Amino acid sequence: MITSSTLTLLALFVVCKAVAAPETKTVDGVDYHILHAPVTSVRIIWKDNHGTPLRTFPAVSQYLKGESLQVDTLMNGGIFEPGGIPSGLLIQNGKVLNPVNRDKGVGNFFLQPNGIFLIGSAGAAVIRADEYPLKDITIRQAVQSGPLLLRQGKVHPAFNANSMSRLHRNGVGVAKNGEVVFAMTDFNSPKFPNLYEFAQFFRTLGCDDALFLDGVISQMSSGADLNKASNAFGSIIAIMESPKVVQPADGKAPEAPESPR
Repeated sequence: MITSSTLTLLALFVVCKAVAAPETKTVDGVDYHILHAPVTSVRIIWKDNHGTPLRTFPAVSQYLKGESLQVDTLMNGGIFEPGGIPSGLLIQNGKVLNPVNRDKGVGNFFLQPNGIFLIGSAGAAVIRADEYPLKDITIRQAVQSGPLLLRQGKVHPAFNANSMSRLHRNGVGVAKNGEVVFAMTDFNSPKFPNLYEFAQFFRTLGCDDALFLDGVISQMSSGADLNKASNAFGSIIAIMESPKVVQPADGKAPEAPESPR
């Protein structure tokens, strides 16, 4: 259950947990790229300040640089429609730019239950789309995609452990400690997971809740690669470089950032 919480700062310094560099891990013959990030470092981006969809990694990198934010890693967000329009809910900086989608249809997005990855006043979460909106929670960032991989530790009921549908995939989960966990298969992996195995992989990363984002076009880039040409997406998830340790000039403890339980 998600509840509002406030962190009381007891020290004179604000220390934000650093974003770990993406790591590569091989599990059951599948090569994965994995990134653990504190919730305060994650942004979901679709449009710039003029309402123009950004679509690519270089465009998002330049946009955030103009906002005085330094990007660590970029990864594509949820499934989208022609023209880069998100297939479902998209909230950017507290504004609902695209509504939640409760329609029926075919394809991964519509395999019910689908879900929403969000960042709000109680931290990060992955929920079923039918659980939205959340009571007493202010949402700052959100993207809807599907299918849901895990919810409260349970694998999506439609997944088949013996499925031969093995494809390049990426997804996002929330660990028990509140960290956001991103995972993507390597383009050159000798083997790819089916959806059941992909969901189980997020369990091994300490996640009870996880969401499939997209398939064969998925990309993750860091460092100098951020300005290289990328596929065109709908939403893009940005993981920012962590702020440095801050010591107030007046010696008084600054107001603490919101933190998930």
